[in-house]
Amino acid sequence: MHKQLVLLGTSQYDTSIAPRFRQSACGPTTIHVILNFLNKSAPSINELYKLLGGTKIGLFKWRLIHNLHRLYPTWDIRNCSLKEALQEIDAGRPVAMRFDRYFSLQWRDKKSTFAYHWVPLIGYDIKNGDLSLIFHDNGRPHHESTIRRAFYKDNEKVLSFVKIKPQ
Repeated sequence: MHKQLVLLGTSQYDTSIAPRFRQSACGPTTIHVILNFLNKSAPSINELYKLLGGTKIGLFKWRLIHNLHRLYPTWDIRNCSLKEALQEIDAGRPVAMRFDRYFSLQWRDKKSTFAYHWVPLIGYDIKNGDLSLIFHDNGRPHHESTIRRAFYKDNEKVLSFVKIKPQ
């Protein structure tokens, strides 16, 4: 089974993003990409960095949920399970996905795709019982955003998901 949404990714290192934010702008970039997909009128990544409470070490999930809910009070914005995240993809909505070895206390987990990174989850693929998650990686210095895949089984201990559903 294969499902993938088509959306335009953005690099967190884009020249439109303040240089002091770029290193830790993956959360605001992820939310910007998702909001643009959902309603086409997202604040800039620089604005989202401030509005969501971005920090030099990243964007805390609870802060993202709380502050995004302040911007869109009627929307369903919350932590969700893998099952709910895949249901959102099936319904045509991307999901914010966070890789986090540090706050999940998985410091030694060297299998995970990233130590800490927010990305828009845009699809999934199930082959021979193995689930691959398809996401837009928000880029690296001098590299654009690219679509990547990661096996869920290699990342399950460090992954969390945030559902963002307009009402």
